[in-house]
Amino acid sequence: MKYNKIISLLVVCIVILSIFASAIGIFSSGGPGDYEIQSFRGETINIYGRGLYSNDSMSVATQGIAQDIVTAVLGIPLLIASLCLSLRGSLKGRLLLTGTLGYFLYTFISYVFLWMYNPMFIVYVILMSASFFAFTLSMMSVDIRNLSSAFNKKLPVKFLGGFQIFFAAALCLLWMSKIIPTIINGTVPVGLEHYTTLVIQGLDLGVIVPIALLSGALLIKRKPFGYLLSSVIIMKGFTMGAALTAMIIGQYLAGVSMSILEIIIFPLFSLIIFYCMLLLIKNIDDKEYKTFKKSNCNNI
Repeated sequence: MKYNKIISLLVVCIVILSIFASAIGIFSSGGPGDYEIQSFRGETINIYGRGLYSNDSMSVATQGIAQDIVTAVLGIPLLIASLCLSLRGSLKGRLLLTGTLGYFLYTFISYVFLWMYNPMFIVYVILMSASFFAFTLSMMSVDIRNLSSAFNKKLPVKFLGGFQIFFAAALCLLWMSKIIPTIINGTVPVGLEHYTTLVIQGLDLGVIVPIALLSGALLIKRKPFGYLLSSVIIMKGFTMGAALTAMIIGQYLAGVSMSILEIIIFPLFSLIIFYCMLLLIKNIDDKEYKTFKKSNCNNI
C-alpha cells in the first residue's frame, strides 16, 4: 500500500514517544504529596501533588496513571503487532492498527486539552498530531470497494450494529444526565473540579456518539463503509474500554468517589466490546480480501 512507509514512520514515532510519556507518568513521584485547594467556584479539590500530574486532581491523576499503564502494557504492543500484520497485507492487521491508532488519538487529545499543563505538553501535542495523521492515512489505505467481500456473510450485523446504536444512546444519556441538570439549575457539573470544561464528555458526545450511531446503522445495512467504521470503533473501543476499567480501579484504590452507574456501565460495555471484537476478527477472511484486491488491480 502506498501509505505504508508514512504510516510506519508515524507509528515508530508514536511508540517511542508513548513509551517515554507513559514511563514518566507512571514512575515520576517528586512533590509534597496530596493537599487540598479551593477552586474559584468555591469547591474544595484534592490535588494529587506528586510526579508529572502533581497539579491535577486526585481523580484525574489516578486516571492518567492508569491510562499510562494500559498504554504501555496493551496499547503499544498492540500497535506494534498490528503494524507488522498490516505490512504483511493482513486486513485484520490494518483494521486493528486503525482502531488502535484511534485509541492513541483519543488518549492524547485528552492529555492535551484536559490535563493540567506539565513538562510533557509538547510530547502530547506531537503524539496527538502523529496519531491523527497515521489514523487518517490508515483509514484511507483500506480498499473500501472490496471491503465487504472480506467479511463472512454469517457476521451478526444486527447484533453488532444494534449494540453500537445502543452504546451511543447509553453514552449520550449518561453524559446528558450529568450536564442538563447543571444547565437547568445553573450549577457546576460534579467532577469538573478546578478544570475549565468537560473535555471527555465533549469528545464523546461530539465524536464517539455520532460515529457509533452512523457505523451501527450502516453495518446493519451491510454497507462497505459500515464495515470499516464498525471495525475501527469496536477495535478502538476494546483498548479504550481496558483503559476505562483501569481508571475505575485506580480511582477506587485512591478513594475517589464515583457514581455506581459509571462503576458498572463502563466495565460491562468493555466486556461486550471485547466480545464484538472477537466476532469481527473471526469473520474476516484476509485471503478473500487479497484475492478481490488483486483481481481489481488486474482489471485497471
